[in-house]
Order: sequence, then C-alpha cells, then structure tokens
Amino acid sequence: MKPTNKEKIAVIIPAYKVKAQIRSVVESIPSFVDYIIVVNDACPEDSYKEISHMKDVIIIHNKKNLGVGGAMISGYKKAIELGADIGVKLDGDGQMDPIRIQELISPIILDGFDYAKGNRFQDFSALKSMPKIRLFGNGVLSFWQKAVSGYWKIMDPSNGYTAITVVTLKKLPLEKLSKRFYFETDMLVNLNIIGARVKDVAIPAKYGAEKSSLHVLRILVEFPFQLTRSLIKRIFLKYYIYDFNMASVYLLFGVPFLLWGIVFGTYRWWFSISQGIVNSTGTVMLSILPIMLSVNFIIAAINIDINSSD
Repeated sequence: MKPTNKEKIAVIIPAYKVKAQIRSVVESIPSFVDYIIVVNDACPEDSYKEISHMKDVIIIHNKKNLGVGGAMISGYKKAIELGADIGVKLDGDGQMDPIRIQELISPIILDGFDYAKGNRFQDFSALKSMPKIRLFGNGVLSFWQKAVSGYWKIMDPSNGYTAITVVTLKKLPLEKLSKRFYFETDMLVNLNIIGARVKDVAIPAKYGAEKSSLHVLRILVEFPFQLTRSLIKRIFLKYYIYDFNMASVYLLFGVPFLLWGIVFGTYRWWFSISQGIVNSTGTVMLSILPIMLSVNFIIAAINIDINSSD
C-alpha cells in the first residue's frame, strides 16, 4: 500500500514498440495506483491494443510520434486533468519494476520532495546485469548531466523512472521541454531553475531481450550540443534573471578572463612560432594570469552551485 491514502497517483506509460512487454507491465502495477494512463505514441506495432481491453486503463493517442518526452507531456496533461496529485513515469518495456512505485513516491509523500528519480548505480549486484556499453555511456553522461542540471549530488540523471508532484508540474514549461530522449535531463534543468527539491531513490533496473531505441551515435552527435545549450540557459536564468549572487559575480569575471587568456595566449603562441620571436615574460603572464584567476572564480561559482542543490 502507498504511504498515505490521501494522494491520487497516476502512472503514465509511453507505449512505443513495447507490444511484447506492455501487458505484463500494466498487470504488475500496484492496486493503490488511482490512474493508469497509456500514451500510444503513434506506435507502428499498435502496442496499446495489448491492454485496450483492461477497463481501468486510460489510453490516449498522439496523432504522430512525438518521442518519449512528447508522450510524457501528453500523459502529464491527462494526469492534471484527472486531478492526480503525483505523476509517475513508467516505461512499457519492463525495465522498471512497477512494485517499486511505493519506494519512488515515498520521499514525495513523507519528506516533501517535489521530484523523485530512480538510481540504478546504488546496487552493485544489479549493475552486473546492465549492458556494458550502456553502463559506460551512463557513467560518462552522469557527470556532464550533474553540471548541466545543477543537481550535483544525484547520480544516474538520465534514469527515466520518476515521480513528480502535479503542483511542480504546473510550474514547468511543459510545451518547451525536449520531446525526445533528452527529456529526463531537460526536466532536471527546468526543475533546478524553479528550485525544486529532487531525491535519488535506489531502484535497480531489469534488462531482458528488449532493444533500446537510443543509439550511441545519436548520443555522441546530439547530446553535447543540447547539454551545452541547457547549461547556458540554466546559468543565465538562475543566476542573472531570477537571482543575482556571488556565483553571478564570479562567473561574470571568470568566464571573460578564461576566454581572454585562451584566445590571447593562442594568438601569441602562433605569432611566436610563425615569426620566430620569443614572447616576453610580461606577454606570457598576460595570458597565464587571467586563466589562473578565472579558474579560481569558476571553482568558487561551482561551489555555490553545488551547495544550492542541497
């Protein structure tokens, strides 16, 4: 049973190419869940038909494939319309154990967190079942996503097993969130901007014969650009629009100093090599000193950012 009987829980399941797994997933959802919302994201397999006979399941249809983010946005809107208090994202491929929903929502109900997400990296034995390429990719992405999202003390930021309060959902620009595989990271970035409290919950994933639609090449090509854009957006909004503090000051000096040091130093190095002229100590210091100062300023700003995520 859920921690209390007051909150209405809606489970949202994006249904795309999960024909073989979705029925068992829906059947495993605990009875305390008030609404089960399945989003048919223009699935070519018509996965939703596997559970269309279940009377307690609400099925909504996207006219075209919008990706996992687009499907979740449709599901969240339906949850809000139904009057739910908490929306849980549960994938239809069987990798997320529905029995763990109670653990996932407990920090929200009992401790007042706004958002809870699964963490696959706290169970070493379960990690052995994770495909090695996925384990490596998640490990590399995790540090980048910590810096970009501002939630430095959470792990496994790309984990899609999440729960969020409807009150928090209403504060987010749902239509502007990424519609594809960057959705989970984009959610965290926007949650940080509004100051939402986020909790990691240790939940191991299950891996079977299902195939992921996320390709390594797509991560390498698309994610660096999206991560950089999100970092700039978060820093600008959080430290220059919604607030102005010492981190804002440190970055205001640190970033220009770093750029100056790199650009001027590179130019003088090229000039020295091409002309055969040795740069003077003063010229060298005009590059090195700004870089040294910028490193200190940026580290100080990072420390403030880390502490603000508590």
